Amino acid sequence: MSKVKEPVSEAVPGPAVNAMWGGRFDRPASPLLQAINVSLDVDRRLADIDVEGSLAHAAMLAARGIISSEDHAAIRHGLEAIAKEIADGRFPFRHEYEDIHMNVEARLRELVGPAAGRLHTARSRNDQVVTDFKLWTRRAMLRAADGLRTIMRALVARAEAHADWVMPGFTHLQTAQPVTLGHHLLAYVEMLCRDVARFEDAHARADTCPLGAAALAGTGFAIDREMTARALGFAAPAANSMDAVASRDFALDFLAAAAIAGMHLSRLADEIVLWTSPQFGFASLSGAWSTGSSIMPQKRNPDAAELVRAKAARLGADFQALVALMRALPLTYSKDLQDDKAITFGAADTLALVCDAMAGMVEDLAFDRARMRAAAALGFSTATDLADWLVREAGLPFRDAHHVTGAVVRRAEALGLASLEAMPLEEMQAIDPRIGRDAMSVLTVENSVHSRASQGGTAPVRVREVVGRWKERLG
Repeated sequence: MSKVKEPVSEAVPGPAVNAMWGGRFDRPASPLLQAINVSLDVDRRLADIDVEGSLAHAAMLAARGIISSEDHAAIRHGLEAIAKEIADGRFPFRHEYEDIHMNVEARLRELVGPAAGRLHTARSRNDQVVTDFKLWTRRAMLRAADGLRTIMRALVARAEAHADWVMPGFTHLQTAQPVTLGHHLLAYVEMLCRDVARFEDAHARADTCPLGAAALAGTGFAIDREMTARALGFAAPAANSMDAVASRDFALDFLAAAAIAGMHLSRLADEIVLWTSPQFGFASLSGAWSTGSSIMPQKRNPDAAELVRAKAARLGADFQALVALMRALPLTYSKDLQDDKAITFGAADTLALVCDAMAGMVEDLAFDRARMRAAAALGFSTATDLADWLVREAGLPFRDAHHVTGAVVRRAEALGLASLEAMPLEEMQAIDPRIGRDAMSVLTVENSVHSRASQGGTAPVRVREVVGRWKERLG
């Protein structure tokens, strides 16, 4: 189906008795009930999917002999005409019909007459709505995974270009050990890979079709739920009619995956904020991804990265909102569930924007190799390398080597030195004579990162191997 366009909804002159259930009610709805009840401005983005689901339902009804072939032909032609109106932006969205599902049904009646009334046979809005919403969310899961893969490709490309660029690795935001920039960037590729897997797992779990559950108890008509499930791309019908209309696990799965992905992207965004500050100076963003100050001419602000952090908070809140909405609902359907779509649609839009922005920033970042290398040598970052040398070459137990190296660091601080690389060998041997001249070779940051060649380590050779695997995997 074509993508929904957004024409302005037609104004409706005053409330009227709803034609869809007017037989039970003799007074028009209160304007306030209309205001709180109408969901059209939210669920109109399901318009093309609603037509898709109705086409599948009508075809099944005809195949089972529940409606005539003549009525089916009229319904099909009418729905196809509606699909074209939606695609062309000509569909008359009307608030007197509170949601997109009733809008489509009302428009179908205008186009084909009484035959339209047979479309809702063996179907309730309860199973219709959740089927449409589930189809939309399943597709949103795949779109989210694609957006994350775009960032992954950008990170892999930057990691390849900076496989041997040395930078400080941190714990507690304190200098810990030298690492390579390529290795650091690939850490986020691993995180985002798990995020992609979460969306794909959620998509697999959402592979049962609610259509045919009707209001909550199933239907007395001899429908073929396997047929409609296959037509709509589901593996099978949902097994329990009550669960089918009452559950929104698929939306919670989507929101949970979005919240975790947003958290990972927020961590990367926070590093970009730090790296581009004058205090770090590891990287810069061009004017395309920076903003200025209304009063301070020198400022270059990483607003996009900061807003990614903010959007991540919203993604987490969206997940919590739907959990809170669902937690007190008895089986089966309650109108509270109408708000599930506003929450989920908003989160999908937010995540898509965040993915696009993050991919752009990763591609735009310009790194300062000299500044990162200088920072990597600060804070005695190669102290562990000296301790490891004492274990390998002098035979000390690691705890003893740790103690000796700690004393060397303390002496270096007293001498006002910034790194162990700058410390005279004689000063080290005064602390422990077993420290030989060849120990000095392990104290450069370059040798430190090259030595970390264990599987999963930061050595450039390992970074390039991993880059190669990711390039093949991501295409």
